[in-house]
Amino acid sequence: MERIEHRACFGGWQDVWRHHSDTLACTMNFAVYLPPQAANEHCPVLYWLSGLTCTEQNFITKAGAQRHAAEHGVIIVAPDTSPRGDDVPDADGYDLGKGAGFYLNAAQAPWSRNYRMYDYVVDELPALVEAHFPMTAARAISGHSMGGHGALTIALKNPDRYRSVSAFSPIVAPSQVPWGEKAFSAYLGEDREAWKQHDAVALVKSSVGKLSLLVDQGDADEFLATQLKPELLREACAAAGHPLTLRMQPGYDHSYYFIASFIGDHVAHHATALRG
Repeated sequence: MERIEHRACFGGWQDVWRHHSDTLACTMNFAVYLPPQAANEHCPVLYWLSGLTCTEQNFITKAGAQRHAAEHGVIIVAPDTSPRGDDVPDADGYDLGKGAGFYLNAAQAPWSRNYRMYDYVVDELPALVEAHFPMTAARAISGHSMGGHGALTIALKNPDRYRSVSAFSPIVAPSQVPWGEKAFSAYLGEDREAWKQHDAVALVKSSVGKLSLLVDQGDADEFLATQLKPELLREACAAAGHPLTLRMQPGYDHSYYFIASFIGDHVAHHATALRG
């Protein structure tokens, strides 16, 4: 690994590291915030997954999470949202290809060689960071929009790996909205049964772990009715008896202004679960 950024922040350090990913067959960046407590002890870790068009930079520069992580003694790891590089396939538009990995393992050419973000987030990245940084075995996961989809689906598929999960403005039912239909058709093919393995609404119906879900959604979100549809998650959780806290926040949109307004609640929520 090569450290490419190192900045003092709220008594700790905001770093960005670069490494070669065997899983994605390319070079990747990821961000790590080390709170001041990490200088003397191992700390629990929160993985953050960002949304469409983002890199590791958006969250660390816009969300203001470091102050809360420093208060609670939580490490935050924020990977990029897709494989990168000149040899990595891409597409026109912002919702497929680079910056739009959707946190799944692609099964269709030309995507399948590189677009394996599920394996990267669940296996390769944790093995790497937990071997190099002072982390405990306690993990949480969160994200925004496409990253909220990733956090929910990864946690639902791996309830024993995470103590808690939350999401901002998640794509809860990608199988039923344009963003997901476009990406899943390209990455996974036309078999809609295969899509259900990466759809939170579908996964809730068969979830065994019953890991409680915390979701914040702005009611002025420009994508609310067309792409996000949180009511589908509410209905699925009610039918399955799956614990869900869905908070509709009046006046908030899809931006990082929304995330910055409530990220403190989410970090505190995870810190309680991680140290419980």
